Amino acid sequence: MKARAHVLVSGRVQGVFFRSKTKDKADSLDLTGGVRNLPDGKVEAVFEGEEESVKTIVDFCRHGPRETEVTNVELTWENHTGEFTHFEVKY
Repeated sequence: MKARAHVLVSGRVQGVFFRSKTKDKADSLDLTGGVRNLPDGKVEAVFEGEEESVKTIVDFCRHGPRETEVTNVELTWENHTGEFTHFEVKY
């Protein structure tokens, strides 16, 4: 089953390769969507793909790569749209 998750990640998540590591993980899971830094210091991401793969990357976001300190993840499950063709880091 296809799924879509929208996440907002808080903590020390900017300037610590969170976006690039998230892209690497999303690519390895064959997910589409994107990730970007927000002005308030959070990272926002949208993931689409197979439900189990989306759950895996949401769990990754709860911990982040080694250099990060995730304090909160706001998760919203949305309807899969198929609007993305790949996963990208947005600037």
